[in-house]
Amino acid sequence: MTVGAAGAINTVLKSILDPGDEVIVLNPYFPEYRFYIENHGGRVVTVETGENFQPDIGRIAAALTPRTKALILNSPNNPTGAVYGAEVLRKLNAIIREPVLVISDEPYRPLIFDGAAPPETLSIIERAVLAWSWSKAMAIAGERIGYLAIPPHLPEAAALCQRLYVRQPHPRLHQCARHLAMGGGRSPDAAVDVGQYQAKRDLLCDALTSMGYDAPRPQGSFYVFSRTPIPDDLAFIRLLQAEGILAVPGSGSDAAGTCGCR
Repeated sequence: MTVGAAGAINTVLKSILDPGDEVIVLNPYFPEYRFYIENHGGRVVTVETGENFQPDIGRIAAALTPRTKALILNSPNNPTGAVYGAEVLRKLNAIIREPVLVISDEPYRPLIFDGAAPPETLSIIERAVLAWSWSKAMAIAGERIGYLAIPPHLPEAAALCQRLYVRQPHPRLHQCARHLAMGGGRSPDAAVDVGQYQAKRDLLCDALTSMGYDAPRPQGSFYVFSRTPIPDDLAFIRLLQAEGILAVPGSGSDAAGTCGCR
């Protein structure tokens, strides 16, 4: 058990990174990944995604070096809402070799739209661990309760577990109690009504598209990632703020000229 998915990712990075080791993130990415990696002496390597923000296996393969220790995978994705299918995960599995570890960050897994069913990452990618949080699925963002799952077939599973035990800060007792009260006795797949999120997605995307924005309809999560009508996304965000609209500049995810909202 960890202090949310962030705690799980930080803990595993601290356990596997030496100073100067590289971690691949797929662009656009959750901005805090950079801090997680650099906190533990790692170096961020960004790889551009392909059509519909899907992982570009060729670019990922080209980015792998002897110093690569991990790749952070985030599906459903923050900020794009993209969901990675089984076929792309199988292609990714074919190029991942020891010592590279895929860290699959999946706090939005239950928030999938249009009846889609995401694949089980750990059943497809052999060298992967899973970071999970209940905060998004149960609409209690800020309550940091999660876990790190290490599959027993991972050759270094036992050694990794031993390193994790001495590096993981334990969740506060009141958080554990709240977890038990709000969902611990129910199915681990318990989640809020996804239909409410889908209706809001449709409302927002339809409105943005009708106004001329390039706003792809996300497959999951609760974000819409749009191109800004002017190249300077920071300037556009300031214009939105003046109108009382809150959005996040895409440049924070190394994706200038875009913005995210939810």
